[in-house]
Amino acid sequence: MKMSPFRTAFAVILALSLPSPLLAQQKAAPSAQPAPALSQAPAAPVQAPAAADATATSAEGRSLRSTPAVPRELSPWSMFQSADVLVKAVMIGLAFASLVTWTIFIAKMVELSVVQRRLRAALGKIGEARSLAEAQFALGAKDSVLSSLLAAAMREARLSAGISSDAGIKERAASSFAEIVRAEARRIRLGMGLLATIGATSPFVGLFGTVWGIMNSFIGISKSQTTNLAVVAPGIAEALLATALGLVAAIPAVIIYNHFARVTKGYLELVGRASGAAGRLLSRDLDRTHVGGAHARAAE
Repeated sequence: MKMSPFRTAFAVILALSLPSPLLAQQKAAPSAQPAPALSQAPAAPVQAPAAADATATSAEGRSLRSTPAVPRELSPWSMFQSADVLVKAVMIGLAFASLVTWTIFIAKMVELSVVQRRLRAALGKIGEARSLAEAQFALGAKDSVLSSLLAAAMREARLSAGISSDAGIKERAASSFAEIVRAEARRIRLGMGLLATIGATSPFVGLFGTVWGIMNSFIGISKSQTTNLAVVAPGIAEALLATALGLVAAIPAVIIYNHFARVTKGYLELVGRASGAAGRLLSRDLDRTHVGGAHARAAE
């Protein structure tokens, strides 16, 4: 049956306005796709920690490889602790020598200042004395080198009583004075020989410790088969510390020795003045004795 154009157009419009089954299936397919995603969603958190751990492990490995090695602390105390036994012994010996140097310095400074002040005061007291007895009375019972000189002069005068040769008495008294001066010089120089020894030998002792430490460092280089400065530097620094301690002990010892040599020389000059003063007093007593004897003979 042949359709009219009107009916044909109406059928086409109706077909276009009604949804077809194919379009309904295509529209339903996207809405059905999220269902498997929801069913697989619990599996995602199970795999995520493994991936995160792998990422963290690789990142940690890279950070460990990229982090530089922390260098050793090179303070004097840490170098001393890590040094060889022989180098430690050298350092301890040099430190003890430095302690002895400063102990001698303090003790000798106090001693020299005290004896110089006492001797100057004693010389001032006997400056106006006319005889040995008067000089001893002015000094009192103080124990000093001048008291020893006066006692030696009086002893020689007493032992030489009845001898008319004044030259012999003065010569024997001068010999006693020289012995007292030498004894005082030995006493006042006590400890200075140790200062000279420390000043002369400490650099070489420190150098011995340095040579020994550097030798051990080269042995360590040969064992490690590396020339990296970070490996070599600590051992060489420990060895050089011994030389530094040797200089620390030697330089003050030499300076202090030279200072005490000058101060001791000045004090011994004062002792020489005291010896001369005792000799002059003895000579006055001898002359006074001869004059008194001559007057007595003349009166007879």
